[in-house]
Amino acid sequence: MLVRLLRAYLRPYRRAILAVVLLQLGSTLATLYLPTLNADIIDNGVVQGNTGYILNNGGVMLAVSIGQILCSLGAVFYGARTAMELGRDLRGAIFGHIQDFSLREVGHLGTPSLITRTTNDVLQVQQLTVMTFTLMVTAPIMGVGSVLMALNQSVPLSGLLVVVVPVLALVIALIVSRMRPLFRSMQRRIDRINQVLREQISGVRVVRAFVRDADERARFGVANDDLFVVGLGTGRLMALMFPAVMLIIQLASIAALWFGGHLIGEGSMQIGALTAFLSYLIQVLMAVMMATFMFVMLPRAEACAERICEVLDTTPSVEPPGEPVPLAEPAGRLVLSGVEFRYPGAEEPVLRSVDLIANPGEVTAVIGSTGSGKTTLLNLIPRLFDATAGTVSIDGVDVRLLGGDTISAMIGLVPQRPYLFSGTVASNLRYGNPEATDEELWRALEIAQGRDFVAAMPEGLEAPIAQGGSNVSGGQRQRIAIARALVHHPKLYLFDDSFSALDYATDAALRAALATETAEATMLIVAQRVSTIRHADRIVVLERGEVVGTGRHEELMADCLTYREIVLSQLTEEEAA
Repeated sequence: MLVRLLRAYLRPYRRAILAVVLLQLGSTLATLYLPTLNADIIDNGVVQGNTGYILNNGGVMLAVSIGQILCSLGAVFYGARTAMELGRDLRGAIFGHIQDFSLREVGHLGTPSLITRTTNDVLQVQQLTVMTFTLMVTAPIMGVGSVLMALNQSVPLSGLLVVVVPVLALVIALIVSRMRPLFRSMQRRIDRINQVLREQISGVRVVRAFVRDADERARFGVANDDLFVVGLGTGRLMALMFPAVMLIIQLASIAALWFGGHLIGEGSMQIGALTAFLSYLIQVLMAVMMATFMFVMLPRAEACAERICEVLDTTPSVEPPGEPVPLAEPAGRLVLSGVEFRYPGAEEPVLRSVDLIANPGEVTAVIGSTGSGKTTLLNLIPRLFDATAGTVSIDGVDVRLLGGDTISAMIGLVPQRPYLFSGTVASNLRYGNPEATDEELWRALEIAQGRDFVAAMPEGLEAPIAQGGSNVSGGQRQRIAIARALVHHPKLYLFDDSFSALDYATDAALRAALATETAEATMLIVAQRVSTIRHADRIVVLERGEVVGTGRHEELMADCLTYREIVLSQLTEEEAA
C-alpha cells in the first residue's frame, strides 16, 4: 500500500526527486573520497614530514568538504519541499474524497478515524518521505561505496564486513518484525482517544448535568492507558535497537583495530590505510544505521498508508451521474414514488413504499412518531443517502441524474441539529450565497426572527460565532440556520424539525413571515409539534416507515387514527378542532 501510495502521489515531482538523488549522490561520493585523501595525507605527508603535500591535499579536502555540504543542503531542501508537497496533496485528496461520501461511508469509517487519517496518518507518511530523501537515498550509495573503498584499502580486513553486516541486519529485522503490529495497534488506539475526547467535548453539558465527570475521566484514562502500553512497547524496542546497533559498530571497530594492528606490524598495511578502513567501516555501519531509522518509521508508515488507502479506495454509495441532466427552468416540484430505504445489513427497511408529492407554492408537512423515518426521508432528497428502491425526483428528473451543483442550487436544507461554522454571523449566512449583500442578510434574519438578537450584539453581522455555534443558544442557532437557507434563495426548502427550539409565538411569527417570502417555492417541513404543521396544504403521516395518511388537518383528524393520536397527545379536542 505504501509503495502504491507514494508512486501515485510522487509522480508529479519526478524532477525534484531526480535532483535529490543526484545531489545525494554527489554528497555521498564526496564523503567516500575524504577518508582516502586523509589516508594519503597521513602516509605521504605526515609520515614523510612533507608539509607542502599536507597543505595541498588539505586544500583539496576542504574543497571536497564544501562541495559535500552544498550538495547535502540542496538535497535536504528539495527532499523536504517534496515531502511537504506530498503531505499537502494527500490531505487534499483525502478531504476531497470524504466530501463525496454519503452519511453511510462517514458512519462506517467514523468521524474520529477520518480526522486521524487526514492528519496524523498523513504526517507519518510525510515524515517517512523526508527520511527517505535525506537518509534512504544516501544509505545504499554509502553502503556499497564504503564496501568497495574498504576492499581497496585492505581485502583481508574487509572480511569483517561479511560477519558484521549480516549480524546487524538480523538484529534490526528481529526488532522491526515485532514493531510492525504494535504500530498498527497504536493508530487504532489514537482513533479511540480521538473518539472519546470528541464525545466528551461535544457532550460536556450532558456530562456535567449527570455529574459523570469522574466516569468520563476514567473512560479517557482507559483509552489513554491503552495507548500508553502500546507506545511503551514500541519505545522499548526502539530503545533496544540503537544501543544494539552501536554495540555492534563498536565491536567491529575494536576488531578492525586488533587485526589492522597485526597487519601494520607485519608491514602489509600502512597506518593511513587502517585509518581509512576504519572510516569506511564506520560509514558502512552508519549506512545500516540510517536504514535503521527508516525501519523504525516504516512499519508505522505502512499501517498509516493502509488506512489512507482504505479511505481513498472507498467508493461512495452516492455516485455522481456520468452525464448530469440540466434543469432549464427549475420550479422545485418534488415527487417520491415507491421509495424504500434500507441501511446496510438491516433486516427491515426504514422506509417502504413511500409516495409523496410537494408542489411549488404549497407547504407539505411530514409528521410521525419517533423512529418513523421522517429524517431519513428528508435526507434522500439532497442525496445524503440514495433510495434503495423507488425514485426521488425534482421537476420530473430523478435526483440521481442531477449534478451536485444543480441539487445544491435547488435545495435549502435546515437540518434537525443546525450546525454553525466558526467565523461570524455574516460568514455563516453567506455560506450558501457568497455574493449576498448586508441588506439581504438583514432581510433573511428579519424573516427568521433573528434580527433583534443579532442587532443587539456589539459587532452585529460581524459578531463572532464559535465552532458549532456553541456561543449562541439553541433557538438563536436555529434561526441563523433558517436565515442561511433563506439567503440561498432555493426553489425547495427542507425543514427538519427546525422550529423545535422556538417558543410558540416565535414559531408562529416565523412561519407567517416564511409564507410570504417563500410563496412560490416548495416547502417540506418535518415536525413533531402539531401547531407547526396543522395549517399545511398537505400533511403526510408516517408510521414505522410507511405512509398511513395524507391530507389536510381536518381530513386526517377524521380518517387517520395515527395522526389523531399524535394531535391529541399535544392538544385538547377543542384546540385540535
